[in-house]
Formats: sequence, structure tokens, C-alpha cells
Amino acid sequence: MRRPMLVVLLPALALGVSACGSSVSTAGFSGAEHEVAQTIANLQSHATAGEEKKICGEDLAAALVAKLGGTKSCETAIKHQLAEVDSLEVSVQSVHVAADGKSATAQVESIHEGKHGPSTIALVKEGGKWRISGLA
Repeated sequence: MRRPMLVVLLPALALGVSACGSSVSTAGFSGAEHEVAQTIANLQSHATAGEEKKICGEDLAAALVAKLGGTKSCETAIKHQLAEVDSLEVSVQSVHVAADGKSATAQVESIHEGKHGPSTIALVKEGGKWRISGLA
């Protein structure tokens, strides 16, 4: 079961990685939408810095970490993925927070090796913080 979730996680992670050090802009969002965009910015920052412990401990949803086999397995998977991604830029295009305030999606545009690609990242609220739960 770990393998399929890893396949879902790694593209989501790749969206946040930028070895070039650019950051995700959260300026166009407010309230809960800003918090969601900030979670994606945090993922990019942690990935750029090679902080797999922060990615698994602060950025990803507990259910996703568990499906990857727990914290140590998550950190190992993220470390390997970070070693394979060299350059990517991402921008948050829009954010939709569900009416119950417990889940959200973010439409992002990524540029990797000159190719543009839209994706949707799913997030859940855990312990008062937004966490990435996968691709929607």
C-alpha cells in the first residue's frame, strides 16, 4: 500500500520544490485562503532547504505520512525525491476552502524544465493548521 501513496505524494511534493530559491507568493490571498497558500509556500521553503523532517512533520497531513509508513519512512522518501528534483517554480493561482473549513484545494501552475503544468493540491485542516493531503 505504501507504493501507490508514494506515487501520489511525490508529484505533489515536486510542485513545491525549487532549487532556484524562488518563493510562492501569498500576497493575493487573505484569511483561510492565505493560510492555505502559506502552507504551499512553507512546503517549497522546506523542500528548497532540504528539510524532509519539517516536510513530514509540518507540511503533510498525518494520514499521508501514515500511508507512507510513518515519519521515518516519509522522511526517507522525501529525501530521495528531493535528490531527484533540481529546478521547478510554482505559483498558487487560486484557493478554494470548503464551507466547513476543514478541507481546501489550491490550483497551482508549475514550471519544470520549461514546461507549464496546472495541478490541484488537496489540503486538510489538522490541529488548526493546513496540511497537504495529496493531489485532488
